[in-house]
Amino acid sequence: MSTLLVGLLACAAVQCLAQSPGAYGAGRVESENRSAEVDFQPGTSKSDGMGDVSGHWRGTLLARKSADRGPLAEARRLSPTLGNPEASTVTLDVALLHGFRLGGLALNTRATVQQHWTPGQASGASFSLDEAVLSGAGPGNGYWSAGRKVVAWDVGHAFRPNDTVQQEARRTLVPANVRGRPLLMVEGFDADTAWGLVWVNPGRGRQAAGAHEPALAARVFRRTGAVDWHGFARHGQRTGASAGLAAAWVPGEALSLHASVRRFQRHDTVNADAWALGPALVAANPWRAAVGGAGAQALLGGSWTGAGGLSVLMEAWYDATAPGADDWRRWTQRQQDLRALASAGAPVAAVAGNLAWQTGALGASPSLHRRNLFTRLSWTDGPWQPSLDWLYHPADRGHMFTLALHWQGDRVRVEGGLRVHGGPGTAVLRQIPVQQQAYTTLTWAF
Repeated sequence: MSTLLVGLLACAAVQCLAQSPGAYGAGRVESENRSAEVDFQPGTSKSDGMGDVSGHWRGTLLARKSADRGPLAEARRLSPTLGNPEASTVTLDVALLHGFRLGGLALNTRATVQQHWTPGQASGASFSLDEAVLSGAGPGNGYWSAGRKVVAWDVGHAFRPNDTVQQEARRTLVPANVRGRPLLMVEGFDADTAWGLVWVNPGRGRQAAGAHEPALAARVFRRTGAVDWHGFARHGQRTGASAGLAAAWVPGEALSLHASVRRFQRHDTVNADAWALGPALVAANPWRAAVGGAGAQALLGGSWTGAGGLSVLMEAWYDATAPGADDWRRWTQRQQDLRALASAGAPVAAVAGNLAWQTGALGASPSLHRRNLFTRLSWTDGPWQPSLDWLYHPADRGHMFTLALHWQGDRVRVEGGLRVHGGPGTAVLRQIPVQQQAYTTLTWAF
């Protein structure tokens, strides 16, 4: 794999030397068929007979500080052999995008080779085919697509209830390449209306969960004056039916408002019995994947952008797929009970293992809590963009701050940031295995 990385780097270098200078943009991209977070768009170079080729090199340094509280910290105090998987890392990735047309058909691919280094551990390399989609025109204004593709739906920044195809992770700290989903898609549009029908993850097993679940999904878009309306429907083999509605309204040049709501029949979660184990020691991880019942998700938000480049975004959302306040209280109480067992002479290895398994609850839902508040302040001044994000959980007063600074050049983008968790010691955010993270990233587009 290291040989493949060197070869791809050499290929990219030749491509850079062969192309003429161009302009490179940055910012937020809102599109139903592309990733909703494209931080850096590379330019396009032409190669006669070979289609369009572009890409980027990106190097990232990520430093992490582990928590001194929470179930994993307690487990490591009892059994230091559990190690420290939250070590700092250095990553180099090279992404290549290629577009090729033959008659009425288009083939678009995006691949990434990544090399990473972790102190005290062996280095590793990986290859990912992030997108590979064949598309063509259908009757009238219709189109079809087949292959691996990013299809990002819904409005919103920090949370998207109706992103039912891509199900992209939100609020990530470090820039990452988004990997599309295997799908078959037909879509059409006219001046004010668009529609799409997607069969995502065809051929996957019935027990595939989350973003890997086989499902049929549909979206209808309609623009009426200053309001964009979105309607959604989905049926998954595992989670059943869901339907949703979203709207985005721009009442003036500086202000925009958005909302989204979704009602679902079932949802992916973890084994409900794991929340009520009490002080008992178990011999296997109780936090197994399971299917939960019906519920709803809702988002309400708005943004204001001033003439001086200052922007304020505020969002509030409710997510019924997340654990409730009583669930988290039982979770915290079980950790106290397990510590008491260790003090009473219970086998240390068994207690440490049970404490480590408690982290399985943190992946029960994309949201840690059902009620969430989010605020983002940003300012754009030429190539510079500082930003401050604040996520707050009213249920336990936990919060998370993210401070970042971006500099955008013609081909080069430099950014760095810091993320810190805060709140009472019993807050869920204070018990996540990583409490502080800092990163710096250098991206060179070609």
